[in-house]
Amino acid sequence: MSERHPIIAITGSSGAGTTSVTRTFENIFRRENVTAAIIEGDSFHRYDRKEMKRRQAEAEKDGNRNFSHFGPENNLFAELEQLFHSYGESGTGRTRKYLHNAEEAAPYKQEPGTFTPWEDVPANTDLLFYEGLHGAVSTPEANIARHPDLLIGVVPVINLEWIQKLWRDKKQRGYSTEAVTDTILRRMPDYVNYICPQFTHTHVNFQRVPIVDTSNPFVARDIPSPDESMVVIRFANPKGIDFQYLLTMLHDSYMSRANTIVVPGGKMELAMQLIFTPFIWRMMERRQRALGAL
Repeated sequence: MSERHPIIAITGSSGAGTTSVTRTFENIFRRENVTAAIIEGDSFHRYDRKEMKRRQAEAEKDGNRNFSHFGPENNLFAELEQLFHSYGESGTGRTRKYLHNAEEAAPYKQEPGTFTPWEDVPANTDLLFYEGLHGAVSTPEANIARHPDLLIGVVPVINLEWIQKLWRDKKQRGYSTEAVTDTILRRMPDYVNYICPQFTHTHVNFQRVPIVDTSNPFVARDIPSPDESMVVIRFANPKGIDFQYLLTMLHDSYMSRANTIVVPGGKMELAMQLIFTPFIWRMMERRQRALGAL
């Protein structure tokens, strides 16, 4: 953790909704004039799309049906931890971009599914912001979770997570239901071993819970809307959280435990604004004091 060069990490599974949380933080950064180095977790996958498909086919020939993007063998955990360490120490580090589609790839004149060359993170940023699968991973080889100053987990209940993944991969990426289902099944061991344990390290967790029937996510025609959901927000350390203020500002909210508030799904973005804007203020105040003491 670093006062001069703070790090915020959003972690969640594929289809969890971390991208929506990123948009909320981008709005906070814009309003508060905070310059952030934005890091996408997919940039630290080990293989590009073609190589990943080739290695997956080889793994299946060898009887390995659980080869996935969630585990350590297919990700650069050491390089991600080095980035967090370097940024916390000096505001520097190395990163790259993963180009998901033709629109992202066009400015680089590369194929979709490839990585851009490694480059330095932008100079003179106020903080580093990571969004991806592994912001709170801790393994014997790499303890990424120890570096961020603010760790946020985004964890819909599992059926909703699958509905969101199915909808995205089918509508936006052209996959069949069968292909997405196969991916979900293949990733399950790594999901249990490397995704779920991260949420014991997070400082704040957001879990969206639908209040409509999602009992068979594989036949759902659409994603439950925010108004058809509640959001459970759990604070690992509730000290300093003004729950009474949140309950006043977020109508129809209530406390379910001493460290947990439940809010209507449509108020999730407002809740994030109310909760994290003061976090950003304090981060920037500590940063200015630390820089002034040099």
